[in-house]
Amino acid sequence: MKRTFLVLVAILAAVGLMILAAHRVQSSSKNGSLGAMRGAQAPDFTLKTLDGKSLKLSDLRGKAVLLNFWATWCAPCKIETPWIVDLQNQYGAQGLQVVGVSMDDESETEGIKKFAQEMHVNYPILRGSEDVASAYGGMEFLPTTFFVGRDGNVTGRILGLKARSDLEDNVKRALATAPSSQTAQR
Repeated sequence: MKRTFLVLVAILAAVGLMILAAHRVQSSSKNGSLGAMRGAQAPDFTLKTLDGKSLKLSDLRGKAVLLNFWATWCAPCKIETPWIVDLQNQYGAQGLQVVGVSMDDESETEGIKKFAQEMHVNYPILRGSEDVASAYGGMEFLPTTFFVGRDGNVTGRILGLKARSDLEDNVKRALATAPSSQTAQR
């Protein structure tokens, strides 16, 4: 009887935590950074690639950008990465540039390189920072993917693992944006 009671309490606690987590995701989707960011310029940053070169987001203006925050230890990231590789292959000639931002620890460079090689990553991988993560509303969930239009404005965001078609729909929306007049003058 006591054991049944403890199991019941554990189940109720687990259900409560799941409801709380779902509510938190829902409220962050409604009130979080995307609402404030959609249509606004994506926060600019300069981060280092795995081979030490600098990449600045604003240098990609004129291209649609799929900005994917991920980590090697993230199981959903391992599922999503091949889809993102395929999207870069499929839409790169149309102006898509995928940029991966690894949120792994500083000491994990070799592990990140191995992951990228095993997954046949065909886009730049950057070493993420807390400052950049904060500029994008914090990374409560990985993967977190932002879509930036050719004009540099945020067009969408996906928290966690969704269907490949959700990624592709957001890529198409970002590609459909017109470059800003400043980009056209470059």
